[in-house]
Amino acid sequence: MDYSSSKMNLSPKSNEKEEYSSDPKVFEEYKPLISSLPRRKGWVLNQFYHYQGFWHNLFYLEGLLSAQEHFKPQPNDIFLSSVPKSGTTWLKALSFAIVTRSSFDASKNPLLTTTPHECVHSLEGDLAHNLFHRNLDTPLIGTHVPYTSLPKPVIDYGCKIIYICREPKDAFVSLWHFCCKASPKGVELSAREDLDFEEAFKLFCEGISVFGPYWDHVLGYWRASLEFPDRILFLKYENLKNEPVFYVKEMAKFMGYPFSLEEETKGMIENIVDLCSFENLSKLEVNKSGWLHGRPYLIEKNAFFRKGVIGDWKNYLKPMMVARLDEITERKFRSSGLTFNVSSDA
Repeated sequence: MDYSSSKMNLSPKSNEKEEYSSDPKVFEEYKPLISSLPRRKGWVLNQFYHYQGFWHNLFYLEGLLSAQEHFKPQPNDIFLSSVPKSGTTWLKALSFAIVTRSSFDASKNPLLTTTPHECVHSLEGDLAHNLFHRNLDTPLIGTHVPYTSLPKPVIDYGCKIIYICREPKDAFVSLWHFCCKASPKGVELSAREDLDFEEAFKLFCEGISVFGPYWDHVLGYWRASLEFPDRILFLKYENLKNEPVFYVKEMAKFMGYPFSLEEETKGMIENIVDLCSFENLSKLEVNKSGWLHGRPYLIEKNAFFRKGVIGDWKNYLKPMMVARLDEITERKFRSSGLTFNVSSDA
């Protein structure tokens, strides 16, 4: 799709032949710090580094360090944050559709020909490694960075944050499936190591997953949302799935793009929900085939659209695994006021 005649221009796609387009010299200064950090073997042929209480792969750690030092947010920036595989793709699609609804006719929305991750770029990924040459036509920025590691200006400027989380058993299963479809550049899928399910489960329970521990990540944003409810909207994937119209309306109001009475009467909210639904997005050619490039991994685009259901963990976790994850969740979230009481649709 040609965006040159649209009210908004999306950034060009990354060069497939490059891991990222930034100058490697920019990251030279971080090598001494990174080399001093505790590390563990990661999930997919790489190392995880422990920084500020969380685990990161090298690519995102370099991006985080760069963002912490150099990123300058705009006062109207809205950050879309999550633990990986907790509804990130859906949150990006919905938010993008909300804030751009006056810029595109329904038949010309970029989401029909561009993945949500290319419509809303990642702070520590795309933006940091392209040295923050961002598109200012949209205020949306995606991130998996824990709340306590966000660049200081993001907090100081009072930027709004929408955070989405997912019940941990489903989050783990979804992450495992996703990692099974990710291959580091230069490594053929057939040549890479298989990601053992039980080993991945053990690491996840120990808090060793990208941007993990899962529970600390969720609690950081949960507690911040209680302290700053005007700045942080905390969503649960399960609630959004069960009542999408209600929560899309809440998201629009929170972001400063409320729906008018006329828009509601004309079914604008329902139209956005339908456009961004799993059933619709997963059937689009742009999301069915090909690879998402510009990252340290080659990721099949269809890996972002697997099932989108609640309770799929029942098809994978043994009873002892369920008991262990539930025990950790109860212990970690005890006295926080945060609970996951969800019914399955798997």
